[in-house]
Amino acid sequence: MRRAFAGIVLTLLVLTSPVGATELRPFTADSLAAIKAQYAGRPFILSLWSVNWCGHCITELTMLGKVAAELKTRGTQAKTQQKLPLVLVSTDTPESAPALQGTLKRLGLEGMDSWVFDDAIPERVRYAVDPGWYGELPRTYLYNARHQREAVVGVLSEKKLKAWLQANQ
Repeated sequence: MRRAFAGIVLTLLVLTSPVGATELRPFTADSLAAIKAQYAGRPFILSLWSVNWCGHCITELTMLGKVAAELKTRGTQAKTQQKLPLVLVSTDTPESAPALQGTLKRLGLEGMDSWVFDDAIPERVRYAVDPGWYGELPRTYLYNARHQREAVVGVLSEKKLKAWLQANQ
């Protein structure tokens, strides 16, 4: 019942959000499998963050927004569509949607694939992502095309991100 109510609240928040606001999809224990299917045979970055209790997450998101803008500009100049293969997952709750959307918009990440934890037991979702993850943030997973992953605990450096992008193009 509580989960259904949270889903309804998230839906209402998304439907009543200003035009152009980031849609936040509910992230459950099954969501990572859906994301992997969406990126079948392609590399992607899974970035876990929080707006409510992770100051370092904003540092990482700022860098991700900068790199995404650089790729978009470079892609436009080269007449190709380059995009940062980024999936953002907030560990906050659906009730935080307005703050999450505002943060993503402010940092230039409003067009990214964005999710928010939607489970009454967040430990269940964390375990589904990584049984060895106990909630420390920021946490980023760099998935190659075969979906082998490298976990980065703490702020992902721009240097490491660009090296990963170069190796996974």
